[in-house]
Amino acid sequence: MTIAVDFDGTIVEHKYPEIGKEKPFAIETLIQLQEDGNRLILWTSREGELLEDAIAFCHDRGLDFYAINSNQPRGALFAAKAGTKVVADVYIDDRNLGGLPDWGTIYEIICHKRELKHRKHKKRGFKLFGR
Repeated sequence: MTIAVDFDGTIVEHKYPEIGKEKPFAIETLIQLQEDGNRLILWTSREGELLEDAIAFCHDRGLDFYAINSNQPRGALFAAKAGTKVVADVYIDDRNLGGLPDWGTIYEIICHKRELKHRKHKKRGFKLFGR
């Protein structure tokens, strides 16, 4: 599978333009997903030096991405701009409807095809998707 992964709020706590504290088990889970044969794309709105800082942050922890903001592998003669639409089987982002599950749940959903149990909406008490 191709998996597009956001950086701020997903791999690290949201402290943009600074790099926030690493989210528990984010890097380890992403490395395991790669070892399982998945292609990871860093999918972020960071550009320039801020993007390079995010790439270096992950690299220093043993995580290197197949591509950055693009479906083209790193080093290909293609320069994607931040925010470019990437095509992926799965998108992991803290702005998902319902929020970001913990990384253990993310791994279970991707690798074991488990469904995310629908959470009740906190303010109105309804279940997502009418279930």
